Parts: sequence; structure tokens; C-alpha cells
Amino acid sequence: MKTRTVIAFQSPLGAPVEIIKHTFSPHGGKPVKRISFVAGLHGDELEGVALCHRLIRHLQSLKETEPEAFRGEIHIYPAANPLALATSTRLWPFFSVDMNRQMGDGTDGSLPSQTATALLEDLKSGSDLVVDFHASNLHLLELPQIRILEEFRRKLVPLATLCNMDLIWVHPSSGVFEATLGYNLNRVKIPTLVVETGICLRVHRDFQEQIFQGMLHLLRHTRILVPSGPAPRVKPPRLLQPSQVALAQARQAGLFLAEVKAGDTVPRGARLGELIDPVGGQVLEAVQAPCAGLVFTLRLHPLTYPGAPLARLAKEESDPP
Repeated sequence: MKTRTVIAFQSPLGAPVEIIKHTFSPHGGKPVKRISFVAGLHGDELEGVALCHRLIRHLQSLKETEPEAFRGEIHIYPAANPLALATSTRLWPFFSVDMNRQMGDGTDGSLPSQTATALLEDLKSGSDLVVDFHASNLHLLELPQIRILEEFRRKLVPLATLCNMDLIWVHPSSGVFEATLGYNLNRVKIPTLVVETGICLRVHRDFQEQIFQGMLHLLRHTRILVPSGPAPRVKPPRLLQPSQVALAQARQAGLFLAEVKAGDTVPRGARLGELIDPVGGQVLEAVQAPCAGLVFTLRLHPLTYPGAPLARLAKEESDPP
């Protein structure tokens, strides 16, 4: 494994900050394909950081025992926003900037923008395929899924089906995505899969195992890795269009107490939980499923406001409109 510093700078606190790239080279000859794994663009999203650690350990061991298995080139960027990771915050500290909204053609000259540009250019120059790991926010737990913009669907869906996800969620294009890493890499025809899983500030071990096996399967299918032994088995994901997703929302402020788990399949009208007023001792609302389907997003942070998302369901095809 070779380690290179993509960009380094002095932090306001005095300590140097570096974005590191680890590279596993092919066993002789030209790589059949180059893949990059990126984690930690948001400093409170630890799922991908832990997953990159596991990939590094696995690849180091494989390099020792089966060096000939490496046919392609594998790059791992385990901490793309080290200052935010050090403070466990979504945004770049001091600047309060979302690094995943700094990608693209323009730069304002700030340190976050310069760093984002350096990362983007490094990925462009060394990648034929990219996987960008993310976790959910503080409020919602997400089943392992890959989110794809409609304009990139044709190229990305076949790759996403290899990754052992529960869902592939196709989104309509929107201007809000145009400054993200995934959009800008896909725009220059570098297929980039955006993984969303778990919840921020935590590591979900079951999801980690599922996605880890999916990444190994992706590496095998692309012939980047050709190790001995059987290939990992992966599940077929549900492919969702926007019309196949239903949202349950809070009608008022209160505490949401869930009565289902992410991954449960429920009928229309099933109780998802209740919204309570803990001060007055009242049940404000019995929250019901708006359709029959799979609960793939569930609110774990109980405090709500009017309109707060409580659950997202992947609709069953047999459920009436």
C-alpha cells in the first residue's frame, strides 16, 4: 500500500491537516480499472470512515497472501474532511461550510473551496469508478441504499445492483446537487455511486458487514480484484422511483415514539408509533403507515416539529393508490 498526501494545510489551531490517499496497485502491468472510495466529506458521518478502515485492513491482508489477485488500482480516501471529522461536525469548522457543496467549476478562493477542488481534481485524474460513502443526519436512520439522479440512471443502476444494497433510489435532477462530488464526477463521465446508510455519529455493524460484502462483490465483478474462493453473495435491491416513496410526517411538535424498526414491512394503516406531549401527558397522534411497504427510513431522534419526517416507506406494488 502506498500513501500520498492529496493536500496539506496549517489549521487555525496550529496542527497540520492532510487529506490522505491510500493506493493498492495492480500486480504487474496496466490496471484493468481504477476505483476510488471516498468517506468523511461530512465530519459527523462515520459509517464510511469505519468502512474504509475495514477495506484497508482486508486489502492489506490480501496483498500479503494473494498479490496476484490485484488486477486493478484501488484508491481509498478515508477522511476527506479531517477538520470536520476531528470535531464530529457536518460542516467545515470556522467556515461553517459544507464541503460537499464546494465541488464544481467555480471557487471562491477559500480554504474549503481550494481543498474541495484539489480532491475533485485528484479523483478525476485517477478514477474510472468512484464510491462516495455517506450516512444520514442526526434524526433519521437509513437502510443501506444508493441514490442516483435520473440523468445518470442508465450508467449507474447496473453498477448499483452489484453493491448488496437494500434499495436504489432514483431522484429527479435538481440544482441542489450540482455542487456535490457525485454530480460533478458523473458529469465528466466517471461513474460515481453515492451510498447512504445508517445515521450520523454512529457505526451500524450489520450495515457495515452488508456494504463491505457489496464492495468486495463490486471489486470482483469489475475484475479489479480476482481473489481465490467464492464470491460474496449479494441481495437484489429494490429499485425506487420518486412515486414509489411515501413519507409519514408529524402534524405537530412533540416526541415521536416508534413502534416499528427500519427494515419492517407493514400494511397500510399500521401503527408506526405515536406522537406524545410529555408535559401534558397526552397522546397527540397515532402515526399510521400511509401505504403498505418497507420502512427504509425511520426517525430515531424523537423530538419533532410540524412537518418533521417520521418514516419513509417503499410502496408495495400491490398497494392501491
